[in-house]
Order: sequence, then structure tokens, then C-alpha cells
Amino acid sequence: MAGAGGPLSRRGLRGREAELAELEALIASVARTGSGALALVRGEPGIGKTTLLAEAVSHARAAGFSVGVGKADELHHIVPLSSLAACVLDGDQPLLSGDAFADLARNHDQRIWLVERLAEAIEARAGSVPVLISLDDVQWADPLSRFALQRLPARLRTSPVLWMLTARREPTGPADEIAAAAAGELPTVTVSLGPLSGAAIAQLAGDALGAAADERVRDLLDGAGGNPFLAVEMLAGLRAAETPDHLVPPGLVVGVRGRLRSLKPDTLRFLQMGAVLGRSFAFHDAAALCGRPTTSLIAELEEAVRAGLLDDDGEHLVFRHDLLRQAVYADILPSARKALHREAARSLVTAGRRPVDAVPHILRGALPGDEDAVALLQRAADDVLPVTPDLAADLMTRALALVPSARPLRFAVGEQAILCLARAGRNREAVSTGDGLLAERPPPETFSRLQAALGGALWNMDLAGELRRRAEAALAMGGAAPEVAARLAALRTMALSRGHDLPAAREAGETALRAATATGDREAHILALAGLGEIAQNAGESAVALERFAALSVIDSAFLPEEIVAHLHVDDFESGERLLLQAREAGATRQAVMLWARGQHDLGLGRLDDADAGFLTMERLEDEVRVPVQQVNGRVIRSRIALLRGDREAAREHLIAARERLAARPNPGNTAAVRFLEAVHAEADGDVRLAVEKIRDVQQEGSFMRWRLLRDWVDAGIRMALSGADRELAEDLAAQAEAHAGRNPAVPTATGIAAQAAGLVRNDIAMLEHSVELLGASPRPLVRAAASADLGHALLAAGRRAQAADALTHARDTFAASGATAAAARVQRAAKGAGADSRGAAAVQRPVQGWEALTASEKKIARLVAQGHTNRSAADLLVVSPHTVNTHLTSAFRKLSVNSRVQLANLVMALPDS
Repeated sequence: MAGAGGPLSRRGLRGREAELAELEALIASVARTGSGALALVRGEPGIGKTTLLAEAVSHARAAGFSVGVGKADELHHIVPLSSLAACVLDGDQPLLSGDAFADLARNHDQRIWLVERLAEAIEARAGSVPVLISLDDVQWADPLSRFALQRLPARLRTSPVLWMLTARREPTGPADEIAAAAAGELPTVTVSLGPLSGAAIAQLAGDALGAAADERVRDLLDGAGGNPFLAVEMLAGLRAAETPDHLVPPGLVVGVRGRLRSLKPDTLRFLQMGAVLGRSFAFHDAAALCGRPTTSLIAELEEAVRAGLLDDDGEHLVFRHDLLRQAVYADILPSARKALHREAARSLVTAGRRPVDAVPHILRGALPGDEDAVALLQRAADDVLPVTPDLAADLMTRALALVPSARPLRFAVGEQAILCLARAGRNREAVSTGDGLLAERPPPETFSRLQAALGGALWNMDLAGELRRRAEAALAMGGAAPEVAARLAALRTMALSRGHDLPAAREAGETALRAATATGDREAHILALAGLGEIAQNAGESAVALERFAALSVIDSAFLPEEIVAHLHVDDFESGERLLLQAREAGATRQAVMLWARGQHDLGLGRLDDADAGFLTMERLEDEVRVPVQQVNGRVIRSRIALLRGDREAAREHLIAARERLAARPNPGNTAAVRFLEAVHAEADGDVRLAVEKIRDVQQEGSFMRWRLLRDWVDAGIRMALSGADRELAEDLAAQAEAHAGRNPAVPTATGIAAQAAGLVRNDIAMLEHSVELLGASPRPLVRAAASADLGHALLAAGRRAQAADALTHARDTFAASGATAAAARVQRAAKGAGADSRGAAAVQRPVQGWEALTASEKKIARLVAQGHTNRSAADLLVVSPHTVNTHLTSAFRKLSVNSRVQLANLVMALPDS
């Protein structure tokens, strides 16, 4: 009988000429255009997906592509990045070296970071030759590979990278998720393989038998239903039969049984052990399951290979087709399968394999009460939590289900499950799990531990009141271990930071911090400092907030974004810039939050284009990890930026998005921010009454929110109040600005805004002049421009036209330099009325298409990419995140109507100043 490399090796191509031509056309398109594409080949098992993919891969190699080939495995779908690993490590010139890949997998715990590094490696290779990455059986891809495949094709769409995937037909699954993520971003082709025609099946028979099939063989092959693999297996059975008239019944399992009958019993047992381990398995692992040394199984291995059931790739043994493995596996009695999976798990762990390698067998073989299996699931969950928290949560949920209610172990497993669920963003499930465990009436110490574990989920759900109630109930019960009591006290501080009595919250926080220090519990220390930082920030005490967050980032660098933003609140942008660079060089862990800090930095310095791109990138990353923390505020700020630019349509889109996201996270801070934005839009629409009403809503939403909004926006609120003849509201806002300055006397922005507010309310030109003088030391150009504009309007109203023209011209130019073209145009109209020279007036609105539509940052990045830079090298030169470079580049491609880096380079080279 012919093995995998015999005359049957091209059988799947019979009747697939049109599908192969479609894939070859896509290969040619990627090579020609220099832009990415994705192909998904779908069909039932055995329909020829793998063979078609192999032929397309061969064609790509011949066309000069650098190729990476991998195959996902049903029983190896847990190990993070195992599916893509085969692709990037494949061949004589792999996309990543084994050491580099091991470094990714071992030393870094961030999904987004890891995917970006993979993108950089592929992008670098695609800079010299087109790249093909093919993954067979994507329906079994591990969660981290699926995460990467949903993001990499779009991320690399401007490079000549072709993705070819195969998947079984199923209603929904990984293949649909990957295709949906790519749709609209790059050319995507789905090739559906149906049954072969009778003529194609007859050709297969001729290939296999060396002659035309007679009527009896054709009748037999009708049972294959047009499935080429089933047809070939039937033909192989005929060729292996003792006589040509031997009848092979239709049906794969029966057909394989017929072939297996000729094998020795020990060979059959060896194959069954291999089938338990998976489609691909190590020889010594199967030998261990057989209870025999590998040297005694050489003959059995050779017989299985000769029979065409196994291939040997030099490192692993592989069933020649998934259906062959499944047919052998189906012949094992169900109870025996479970026992063998349990034994396989023990054997793998004994051999020194990672717990995650044994997990698939635990999931198939573990019985309730199996504490060894529970321990392995716990260890595996710890291993995968940093990169695939959803998987860790699933493993711990299964572990908890294996522990009967009466076992003491149940609560420890439950605590870990709660923490994993919260880390995965499955907060409601975490609370439900915790409440179920609490209903089992655990002892006081365990009750306290569970309530402490639930704190993160409750905080993430904005349930500050419920968090406080639970923390206080657990503390009142007593019996908690000192470190757990310290955590509960710190969680109570976090909850109190959202309340109205901030002095009491601060006192509770100091007590919690002392308890955390006394116990030496790191988690309690972090929570206490975070709570005290929140309290100081909500009280408008920026210097105190900085002190707390700086201490927090020393303990845990993940909180560096909070320290950076705290520096900005005291006008220390130099330290903020330094810390941003430090975080970038170190590889920040909370990348979305770091982008939030960068966006605040750029916004404060009046870099509106960069701030807008930063907040857009932040939202995308938050969507990717499904942790939407700052999306409401990000959309609020982007809407204000759009209004400053004069893009009313975009501003309204952001307002709508902010309202939608507010529905999911309706905490006081988000609510106040959206209400303020609604006031700004109402004023822009000429509805002053509604604008004033919304500002009053902000004032009533929560006293602490006044301080957060006062930092930069109080002047807008006062103008609205004065326009609506609501002097009481205007005076209230001005009084708050004065109080805020009193809390921050060393911050020029705070003292300058307080003077500006007082000048507006009193119509006091001298005070407005003083505000401009104070704000001269502020690093925030938009704040300086607004104060200069207010002074100019007041001077113009007083008939002091020359001085008004100077102030208004300065405001106009400052707004224009920041990209706030609409604000600049409004001031220009007043400046013209004051007799100011219109030369050097604010630039007109940017066009929406073409080179001049690009922002300054987009132009820089476009030129760098045209010179051959990757996203990483461009980011290094500009000292920004590669994610931000990708956002700018995406926008530039859209505005320039190009699809690849090659097209971009041609366009840039054709520019007059190139």
C-alpha cells in the first residue's frame, strides 16, 4: 500500500482546479500589490482542505514567498500560542528563532505586547520578500493563537503577508471570528469545498488502482459521498485486501477496522495509546502509556508507518489524517478512554511536562473528587493567566466543579476561580461564583478571604457601595487573618474614595496603609495606596495624589500611568515625558492605560492630532482585551477635540459612542463627563438653556467630580452659565476654581484658571490680565489660548481695540498651532473686529483626502515607512508606541487611498519636496 508520499498524495486536487486557481490568484495579488490578504478554506473532514492548502503553499514557495506552515491539534489546543508557534518556527528560515520565540512565551505576560512582537517579526521579513503563513485546522487553535490571528492580519494589511487557514464547517467558531476581524480591513476570500463529482472520484480510483475503476468499485465508492479521503481509504482497503473481490463496507471506522485487523495486537494497542495522546504525539509518551520501553516498540512503530496510518516527522509521530486518529480512538471503550486520559495526564507530569500540557487529558478524564487533577488545573491556570485570562478562568471553573461541596479544598479553589474570572473581565460570573461559595457558610476566616477576592470584581463593576458593605461586613465578623483584614480595609478605602466624605475616607485609608505596612502584605499595600491616590485626586489635592501614585508605582510598575497623569496635574510635563520614555523602554504592562497617559500628555501640550490618535488606539486595545476602563472619557475628549477642529460630524459620533459606553459603565465620573460634553454640544448648537441645565447636572452628580472637571474645563462652564444668565451657577463654579487653586498653589494652571474664572464672573479686565500672566508659566497652550481669548473679548467690549487685537491674535495663533482650527477661526472673527491684521490668520480646515489631509505626525510616519522603516523602527525614532504608529499609518493610508507600503513609498517619492 502507498504511504502518505505515494501516488495518492495528490488525490485531493482531483476536481479542485477552480479552487486552486482562486488561491493562486490571491498569491499573485499579494506579491504584485505588496498588501495583505486572507484566505479561509472550509469544508467537512476529509474533503481535501489540507491537500489543497499544501498545493497552494508549494505554489507560494515557488513564487518566492517566505513560508510558515502549522497545524492546530485537537488535543493540544490549550497551550498558549502552540498553534502559531509551528507557523513562525517552520522551515529553514523561520520567522522567529526558537530562542526568540521562547523568550516571548516565557518572559512576557501581555497578550498585546506579544502579538505586537510577532507582528514586528513578520513585518520585518515581509520587507524583503512576501510572506505566507498557513494554519491548518484553525478550529482547534489555542486561545492565544486565536487572539493573535484576529489581530495580526489587519495589523499587517499594508505588508505583503498572506494568511491561509483551513477550518471545518461549523455554525460559529474561531474561523468566523478571524474572518470577521479581517473583513473590511484587507481582501478576504472564503473557499468552500463541497463533495467531489463522480468523475473526480473515478479519477481518484484510477490514480490509486493504476487502472480505470470497474462498476463494482464505482458502486462501492458511492458510499464515500464525494469525500476524497473516505474514497481513498476505501481504495486503500481494496489494495490491502487478500483478493480483489474483498468487500470493504462503507464508513470510515469500519474501513479502518478492516485495515487494523491485519496488524499485530501490540501494534493496535500502540496506535490506541497514540490516539489518546492526540494526532501528533511523542514516541516515548505513547510507550509510557503502553507500559513498555521505547526500544521494545520499534517493530510496532514500523508496522504502523508501513500501514500508512502514521508518519514520522523526526520529532513526533503523526496520524496521517485526523479522521484516522478519530477512527482508532472511537474503537476504545468510553470508560477505558477516561482512564487512559487520566493516566496520560499523570505520565506527562511525571515526565516533567508543564501542567498545561496535561490539561486536555484532565478535561477528558478527571472524575469528581480527583484532587490531583484539581491541583494540575490550578497550576495550569496560574501559568496561562497572564496571557489568556479567559482560559485560566475556564480551567478554574472546571477545577471548582470537580471539588465536592464538603471538601475544605473547595474554598481555596473557589478563591482562585474568582480572581481568574475578575482578571478575565468576567466580573458578574466572579460575583456569582463567590456568592455561591458564601452561601455554603464557610468559616469566618474563609468568609473574609472570599469577600476580599471579590473586591476587584466589584470595583470593576463600579459597585463602590456594595464593595463597602461587603468589606465592612467581613471586618465586623472578625476572624480574618491579618493580611486579609488589611486587604479588606484597603478595599473599603477604595469604596470610600467614591463617596462624599473624603476626609473620613482619607482617615480610613491611612489606617489601612498602616495595617498593610504592618502585615507586609503587598496586595493590601497596593490597594491602600491606590485608594489614597483616588481620594486625593477626587479632593483636588494634586500634589498629594502624585505622592501616593509615585509610591504606588515604586511597588508595582504597572501603576506608572497613574503616576504620569498625576505629574501632569501638577504641570510637571517634563517628568511625565521622562516616565513615558521609561515605560516604553521597559515594555509597559498595561499598554491601554499607558496610551491613556500618553493621550493626556499630548492633549495637555496642545497636540490635538496626537492625542486623538492616542485615545483611538487606547480604545482599540481596550476592546481587544475586553477591559473598557477609559472609553467613556476617551470619547468625551475626542468629541471636544473634534469640536475644536470644527468637525461637527465626528464630534457627534463621539458623543453617541460616549453615551453608549456610559450605559455599560454608569459611574458618577463617567456620567458627569458625558453630561459636560452634552453641555458643550448644546452650546455649540445654540441651546444655551440646555447647556446650563447639563452643567447643573454635573454639579449635582458628585462633589468630587467638580475637581476633576475643574482642572481645564471650568472656564467653558462659566461662559455657558453667563450666557444663560445663571449668575449663581457661574459664581459657584468660580468659587470652586478658587478653592482648587488653594489646594494647588504651586500649579500655574490651577492658579491661572482661578483668576480667569474670577475675571469672567466679575467682568474684571485686570483679573483676566492677571490670569494670562499666571498662565504664562503653564505648559498647557489651549488653556493659555482660552484665557487670552477671554481677555481679548473683554478688552474689545471695553473699547480697547489695540490691546484686544494683540490678545486675540495671540489666542488665535496658539489655537491654530495646536490644530484647533475652529477655535482659531472663531477668535479670528473677533480679532478682525478689533482691527487685527489678518495675515498669519488661522489655517483653514484640512482637506479630507490627499497629502495635505495628513496630520504632522502622519506625514512623519508616512515618510519613515516610505524609507523602509517598520512600525517598530519608526516608533523608536519618534519615541512613541508601535500601536500609535499603526493608528497614524492606518489613517494615512485611508486619506491617501493606498493599500500597501510600496504604494505609499511611490506616492511619497513623487512629492515635490521629497
